[in-house]
Amino acid sequence: MLCHAPDADAFAAALWDACRDFEDFAMWQWRKADRPVIAVFSLAGVPFEIFGQAQPVEAQHGWRHFAVEARLLRLGGADLHEAVMAARRAGAKTEPAFARVLGLEGDPYLAMLALADRDDDGLREVLQTRGSPGAFR
Repeated sequence: MLCHAPDADAFAAALWDACRDFEDFAMWQWRKADRPVIAVFSLAGVPFEIFGQAQPVEAQHGWRHFAVEARLLRLGGADLHEAVMAARRAGAKTEPAFARVLGLEGDPYLAMLALADRDDDGLREVLQTRGSPGAFR
C-alpha cells in the first residue's frame, strides 16, 4: 500500500499505534531527505506492506512501476503475463521479472522507471524488440 505521508514522524507513529500488534510486524524509517517509512505485517495470514513517503503517490517509484507494468501487460497480453509469472514463480520479484523477460539491462528498478515515461507506441517497441521475437503481440 502506497501512502502520501508529508510528516514521516507522524506517519510512523500512526503505523506503530495501529499495526504493532499484528503478526510479523516490522517497521523501518530511512534517514535520507524524503525519509520514507515502511511497515510490514501479516493479518489473517495475508502479508501487507505499507510504504509512506512525502511525495504524492502518483510520483512515487512504486506507483510508477505498477502503472507501467499494468500498461505492459495490457499491451503484451497473455504471453507476457505468463512469462512474467514464470519468472516470479522462479523467485524473481516483480520488477526484476519484467526486466528479465523484456531483456532490459542494468538495475531492473531503474529500467522499469525509464519505461514509465514512454507512450504506448514506445512500450510496443520494447515488447517487439526486447522480448522474444514475436512473443508479445
